[in-house]
Amino acid sequence: MTLLTPRAVGRAWGMLLAGVCLGQLPAPAQAQDPASEAPVEAAAADTPTAPEGDAETRPRFDIDLEAPDELRDLLLRHMALQRFRTLPDLDAEELDRLLAQARTDIEGLLGTQGYFAPDIHIEPPVAGSAPLGTVRLRVQPGPATRVADVNVYFRGDIAHRTDAAAQREGITANWSLQTGERFTQSAWSSAKADALRSLTTRRYPLARVYNSLADIDPTQHAAHLSVEFDSGPPVQLGALRIEGAERYDPATVRHVLALAGLREGSVYDLAVLQTAQQRLSETGYYEAAYVTVEPSASGEPATVLVQLREARKQQLSVGIGASTDNGARFTLEHTHHRVPYLDWRSQLTLKLERKDSVFRSEWSSPLAENGWRWITSAQAARQLDGLETTTSQRLRWGRSQDGQSLDRSYYLQYDRARTEHETTRALGTDGYDASVSANMAWTQRRFDALPFPRAGYGLGFELGVGTTLGSERQPFTRGEARWLGYWPLSDEASSRAGRVVLRLEGGAVWAAEDARIPQTLLFLTGGDTTVRGYSLRAIGIPQSDGGVSPGRYKAVASVEWQRPVGAPGGNWEHVVFIDAGSITDSVKDWRIDRGIGTGIRYNSPVGPLQVDLAWGERTRAWRLHLNVGFNF
Repeated sequence: MTLLTPRAVGRAWGMLLAGVCLGQLPAPAQAQDPASEAPVEAAAADTPTAPEGDAETRPRFDIDLEAPDELRDLLLRHMALQRFRTLPDLDAEELDRLLAQARTDIEGLLGTQGYFAPDIHIEPPVAGSAPLGTVRLRVQPGPATRVADVNVYFRGDIAHRTDAAAQREGITANWSLQTGERFTQSAWSSAKADALRSLTTRRYPLARVYNSLADIDPTQHAAHLSVEFDSGPPVQLGALRIEGAERYDPATVRHVLALAGLREGSVYDLAVLQTAQQRLSETGYYEAAYVTVEPSASGEPATVLVQLREARKQQLSVGIGASTDNGARFTLEHTHHRVPYLDWRSQLTLKLERKDSVFRSEWSSPLAENGWRWITSAQAARQLDGLETTTSQRLRWGRSQDGQSLDRSYYLQYDRARTEHETTRALGTDGYDASVSANMAWTQRRFDALPFPRAGYGLGFELGVGTTLGSERQPFTRGEARWLGYWPLSDEASSRAGRVVLRLEGGAVWAAEDARIPQTLLFLTGGDTTVRGYSLRAIGIPQSDGGVSPGRYKAVASVEWQRPVGAPGGNWEHVVFIDAGSITDSVKDWRIDRGIGTGIRYNSPVGPLQVDLAWGERTRAWRLHLNVGFNF
């Protein structure tokens, strides 16, 4: 229910009496909520309707409008004079009636923008090129109306529920049209819509605006706002109904939903529903997944409906691409979502690039109720770095859990690697180094939105303890950590200040100096996603032939300023950055390689597209870097 002030009612009666005095009764009009975004545009009942699509009709009269630029377009687009000036049979008497109503029409339009005390001058038509002459309008909007106070009220269940206090306080605190701001109908409507959305997204999906009032005082140029929300009954989730589960076990669906926080008896929460739907899609078992709830006004538990479109059991994909670091790329991937007699998923991947070639076989069990799954994998790889070629094999077995914001895994790993140098390959002196280790990995993500974060952070680390294999076994410990943080430089969504991005990486292998650690467990850096200005894995331990070898300690840091290009919130951004990295075998001997540059980001449908041009301090050369996607 919408309440109108006495002034609004008086204005409506004034328009009605004016029409009677002019001999033309206006058509019945709807009472307009001050929150409505569209202005009231009423035409006289006996006035011919403006023809549609007749853009070539010569205007019967011209309009000379003098008004501020911010209001001129609005008036010329919506006022009745503009809409009826092309009527072919409009005569002078009908134009006089339009002019008599023009003031009220213009006042209504200006009111939508917060101007309730305008100074409007309407002059009679003067001779001109149009048959009925030229109508001159002079509009001064006067002072803008500001919000004097805002009162938000609640009725229904939310008004007295103790555990909904935070929701009530949040709606009031986040009210978008604050005291002192300029009042407009669009801002008033948006504020109510945003508050109602906050109410309906948790516990009260049936909530509505019960009544609202915008009391305008044109003498004080003040708006007194009040709105009352009716929450309706709280909604709890009831039984789960799954449709479309034929190829894959429905238990997987139940486990995914429970891990997302969607359980029978829990409070309705739109964010939880969206998370559950996203996580179902990410399992790979389903081409599409929809999670919906149909709440009942009686307050009974609402059935959760899950509609699935399953993916084929087997999928084969072929891809080609390119990067500045690795040149052309070819990938071949085969996935079997439900291997017969085992029900595990298998994934075979072949990737061929200029410097890297990898063949990998990964197997994983169905998701358990607690969110964990068994994993096992085997990998063979060939890596080219300058004059050195590293051939390696890796076996892994363990368990992993992918949470809403936290991923964990525990696994045993066997590594075997051999590095051959061009000058010693013929001598056959390079042998294999091997190791076995027990490892744990932990990754936490607290980004506001993926894959295009604006704020938040990600933190990950890996820790492993193992021993080398061969004639002499020596223990070692390996650790690696990484951090990625986003800090907006302004709280305003319309700000062009952008954000600062900080990236830190560190790694270490602790072992005896003569321990034969497989090269694949040591560190190199440089490239598109680490230290720009250098080629892939170009930063390491310098060698006499000009190349580099992996080291036992790694440190990487990057600071980047991202700011919008064009309107804030668009898809394009400009960045400037400084990267630095170092690889060493001794913590007393750090050689820092720096890169500085600029670039462009584009938020494409497949993720962020990154194009950077960086200057390498050590190489004293520019290097172009291309990268697609966000990964942490």
